[in-house]
Amino acid sequence: MENPTPPSTDRAQVIKTNAIGLSKKDYDGAPSTLCKGCGHNSIASQIVQVGFELNLRAHEIIKLSGIGCSSKSPAYFLGMSHGFNALHGRMPSVSTGALIANHTLRAIGVSGDGDTGSIGMGQFKHLMRRNVRMVYIVENNGVYGLTKGQFSATAEEGLQLKYAGVNEFPQVDLCMEAIIAGCGFVARSFAGDAKQVRELLKAALSHRGTAVLDIISPCVAFNNEDDSPKSYGYGTKHEKPLHELGFIPYAEEISIEPMEPGEFRTVRLHDGSHISLRNLDSGYDPTHKLAALERLQRAQDTREFITGLIYYNPDRPSLAEVEELDTPLAQLSAEQLRPSKAALDQFLQSYR
Repeated sequence: MENPTPPSTDRAQVIKTNAIGLSKKDYDGAPSTLCKGCGHNSIASQIVQVGFELNLRAHEIIKLSGIGCSSKSPAYFLGMSHGFNALHGRMPSVSTGALIANHTLRAIGVSGDGDTGSIGMGQFKHLMRRNVRMVYIVENNGVYGLTKGQFSATAEEGLQLKYAGVNEFPQVDLCMEAIIAGCGFVARSFAGDAKQVRELLKAALSHRGTAVLDIISPCVAFNNEDDSPKSYGYGTKHEKPLHELGFIPYAEEISIEPMEPGEFRTVRLHDGSHISLRNLDSGYDPTHKLAALERLQRAQDTREFITGLIYYNPDRPSLAEVEELDTPLAQLSAEQLRPSKAALDQFLQSYR
């Protein structure tokens, strides 16, 4: 009697899916055309991971950007979501319009240090004032990488680069600018610190209004010398986290054992989610506005590279709440949006 045929060792690969039946691959975008090793690619990969872990639905997401290397990034994540690539520095106004039309969307805006800190500074500041509910990511490398490495507004004073010479002007600190303008969620991170970027993204997506993430993202082509505070070498050696971050989704039961005073700070986010902070920097309090500005200034003066949640204020209402938006404009019928002939005639008569 012949031996039976051995079972095949070829098995279909088991694809892991999340709570809504999507795989991590479903959150991918197009292949990146950025330089190999660019920090922007690392950020895009963390957005993909966060989308999978938080069970985000593509039709509930809108991606927005301006112009520059950073603004190409939305093409590389959440490929099934809505998207709009705006003019240079104009992403905030496009975001505001889109989220007035449909405030139920989750918005992820990606900008750069030039797109935000130079041509788009005015729009950035007014977005903070209005508190539009969106995650605003600045992929910050201190140079214009798309136009051959000129200094941007966030480049450190005295920084010397091979092709750009010496920067003679003081830097713009986008975290400071956001706090002063009224932003209630301001954080800084490093593209090389994947875990911190990921946890901050999760918390930012749950924030009530504008959440700014200033992520130092080294330009491997023009600004990656180890003496530059925006290089991989400098970031890896000098990064000083203000706290250890962890995000706990609201759907999970929260259970924390009693801790020593000051060891943990748990901040409640608007939707009931929590972000846990382990204070490592002399009891740093991210809810103290003046202390946050002082800490940023001190870091700038000593060329420290601090990361983490720098400032948090959950109390400011979002633009949609201020405007008392109920049904999104995008979901209103034509009859509701268009005035009748009689109503239009009456309105025009008021101007005569």
